[in-house]
Amino acid sequence: MTRRVEIRGLAIGGNAPVRVESMLKRRLSDREECLGQCERLLGEGCELARAAFPSLDLADSLEWLNRHTSLPLMADIHFDPALAVAAMKAGCAAIRVNPGNMPLRRLAEVVRTAEDLEAVIRVGANGGSLSGRHLAAAEGDRAAALFLAVKEQADLLLGQGFRDVVLSAKSSSVEETVRANVFIARAYPDLPLHIGVTEAGPGDAGVVKSTAGIAALLGQGIGNTLRVSLTDEPEREVRVGYEILKALGLRVRGVNLISCPTCGRRRADVMELVKVIEPLLPGLPDGTDVAVMGCEVNGPREAAGARLGIAGTPAGAVLFKEGAVVGEYSFEDLPKVLPAFFGR
Repeated sequence: MTRRVEIRGLAIGGNAPVRVESMLKRRLSDREECLGQCERLLGEGCELARAAFPSLDLADSLEWLNRHTSLPLMADIHFDPALAVAAMKAGCAAIRVNPGNMPLRRLAEVVRTAEDLEAVIRVGANGGSLSGRHLAAAEGDRAAALFLAVKEQADLLLGQGFRDVVLSAKSSSVEETVRANVFIARAYPDLPLHIGVTEAGPGDAGVVKSTAGIAALLGQGIGNTLRVSLTDEPEREVRVGYEILKALGLRVRGVNLISCPTCGRRRADVMELVKVIEPLLPGLPDGTDVAVMGCEVNGPREAAGARLGIAGTPAGAVLFKEGAVVGEYSFEDLPKVLPAFFGR
């Protein structure tokens, strides 16, 4: 078990659940847009968001945002340690520094400020900013180079007695990401790890790539916090993150929707049924199993364990609760009976 760190009351590591993060995709200068995104992320269950902080003239905007949102923010820092110091003074209880472009000789002030303000430092290596020095030391093995980049900076922080550290190593390659994080977990079993596949891309491809990498690590017990890095709005990143955790049985948020893939035996259009019931699902207890089945073969028989279910029949659709049929209705009548069935 790793040690536990806290970011504005959010526990990471130790006995805490795997946390779901995202990143703001608006410029800090667009204050109201950033605040709106924070509030939407909170609504989706986001627990921590990184904010790009590329310039000292944005310090007032970062401070304003920290005052106006309850969502813990982690400032994303590259190149200039002065930005890390300014971010913590602007109210960020955590910063991410990139060992690929952060001067090691100037980290002492960052550590002192983090100690004074009780901030967390994430050492986050990225495959796109690996230094030639780390690549050479790893003989061209990019996963090993990511590990060496993290190790160098982590050892420096630990050597100065600083312990509120989170580590991460990401690549756009699933294989590199997984191997790099395995190296880190073995070398630093007591430090929390943030995991994810960077630059995963848009749409289904991005979701699949992220899921493959994150699930491969979580399945080995590696990872205390995650981000699904999609070319999409951050709210979707959070929803996908929770779906990954739900599929692995690690955390449950929202309902567990079970639906058959359909075949030539179907009595109903499952995709259309899903569209009909989806607006009725918010508000059901987390972890509620809801089944949508295309025919009497799959439902309610294969979905007997679902708390609520609907299945196609020759005459329309049958509704069932925990395997027991409660009524059979024509498709025309479904819109009238479904709200009451789902407690609306």
